[in-house]
Amino acid sequence: MNKTIPFFILLIALANGLYGVEDAPLGFPIIMQLNSYDIGFKQYLSDVEAARRRIVNLERTGESPSVIAEALTVYAYTPGGSDNLLSLAARCNIPYASLATLNRISHQGVLDTAKPLLLPSAPGLFIPENPESDLEQLLASSRIANPQGISITLTLNGNKEGFRFFPGADFNPTERVFFFHTGFRYPLRNYRLTSAFGPRINPVTGSLRNHNGLDLAAPTGTEVYAVREGVVTEIGEDRVYGNYIIIRHNQGWVSLYGHLSKIETVLRRNVESGTLIGRVGSTGQSTGPHLHFELRQNGKAQDPGKYLFKEGT
Repeated sequence: MNKTIPFFILLIALANGLYGVEDAPLGFPIIMQLNSYDIGFKQYLSDVEAARRRIVNLERTGESPSVIAEALTVYAYTPGGSDNLLSLAARCNIPYASLATLNRISHQGVLDTAKPLLLPSAPGLFIPENPESDLEQLLASSRIANPQGISITLTLNGNKEGFRFFPGADFNPTERVFFFHTGFRYPLRNYRLTSAFGPRINPVTGSLRNHNGLDLAAPTGTEVYAVREGVVTEIGEDRVYGNYIIIRHNQGWVSLYGHLSKIETVLRRNVESGTLIGRVGSTGQSTGPHLHFELRQNGKAQDPGKYLFKEGT
C-alpha cells in the first residue's frame, strides 16, 4: 500500500489494532516518533521488554527459541537526519547488530532518511538465506550449522526474503570489528604465510628492517582479490614492490598488493570486496612467487593479521 495516511488517523488505527503486520503501510506497523507520545513506539518497547524476559527465561522454562520467533513483530520507522544506528539501538533497547542484520546494513554509517528502517521486537541476529555482503557471508559461515537458527520469511520491498533468526545472539568480536569498517577479507583464497608483520631479516639484503605487511606464498598466476570495496588509486612498477596496486578504502585505509605477475584492474576503478585485481608473481625484490600485502591507515602501516578474516571461519 503506497497511500499516505494522516498522522492522527494512523495513531488511532494503531491504538485500536486496525493495522497488523500484514496490512500496515509497507507491511509493518509504523512508528512515527521515538517518544512516549507515539502509541506505536510505546507498544514496540513493551514488545521488546517481553521478548527480552522470555529470552532470559528460556533455559528455566525449557521453551524452544521458536517461541521468540513466533512472537516476533517487525515495526517500521523512518530515521531523521540526526539518527544513527547506535543511537537508535539505545533508544529502542535493541542491539545495533539486530538492526543492522535485519536491514542488511553491512557497515556502520549514515542512515538513509528516505527509506524506512525495520525495528525487530526481539534482540537477535537475522542472517539472510542468500548472503551477499562480506558481513553476511561471515555471519552465515560461522552459524550455518547452528540448530538454534529459526527460519522466518519477511516481505521486503514487495519481495519475500528468507532469514535465519537467532534469538538473543549478537556479533562476535570478529563480526563487530568488520561492521565498524576495520575488517578485511584475505586477498588470496589459498596461501602459505612466509613472513609476518614486524622486524625481520630481509631475505634479499640480509639487513634487519621492519616488515610492513604480510608475505603470502602462492603459485605464480594465483588470483589476487581486493580485500574490501574501494578505488584503485595507484598502479605501477617499483624496484622493491615490483608490479603493485594500491586501493583506497574509507576511513583513511589503503591496501597495497606487491610482486604481481599481472595486473587485472585499471586506475580509478571502483572495486568491490572480492574483485579480481591481479595475479601472484615474483617481480621486484623477491625470492619466489608470493604476494606482499600491506594495510595502512592515515599513512601508518598496520598489522594486517589483526584485521583480516578468512572466508568460512
